[in-house]
Amino acid sequence: MSKLSVIYRLVFLVFFAFLSLPINAESVEIAPRISDREIIESLAQLKEGQKQLNIRFNDMRTEIKTDIDGLRREVNTQSNQANQRMDRMHTTMLTLFGALVTLIVALFGYIAWDRRTMMKPFQERLESLEKELHRDLDLQHPDGSRITRMLHALRELAKQDEKVATILRSFSLL
Repeated sequence: MSKLSVIYRLVFLVFFAFLSLPINAESVEIAPRISDREIIESLAQLKEGQKQLNIRFNDMRTEIKTDIDGLRREVNTQSNQANQRMDRMHTTMLTLFGALVTLIVALFGYIAWDRRTMMKPFQERLESLEKELHRDLDLQHPDGSRITRMLHALRELAKQDEKVATILRSFSLL
């Protein structure tokens, strides 16, 4: 071991020895002696104060309980009122939704009825025009329609009459 470590150990032992010695504390004042009677009176006062605190604590506890019960009733009342409002709103919304669906169905019914009543005169007119066209043009004839047969007749006439042939050529029918 080195000399330095021996010196450190020696200094440490001396320092520890000084710390382990008892020291008188002269800065502490000694309190005056209290008699047993004063202790008993102080204890009686403390017990009386404790009783008063317990009474006050119990009173506060009952007040808090009554306040909490009142708050609970008020919250329940508010909750019931909110539930009733929500039920009314729900019923109102269902009623409005039902009315809207009814209006939409009625609108589609009206549109279908209007279209049918509007189309009926056109359909009748179209059928009458179709009948007239069949009657006038005679489309069901085996030799063709009247116009086709008239064109054949005019072409046959154009073979014999030069004036008819000129007219048919001017209209690109020959």
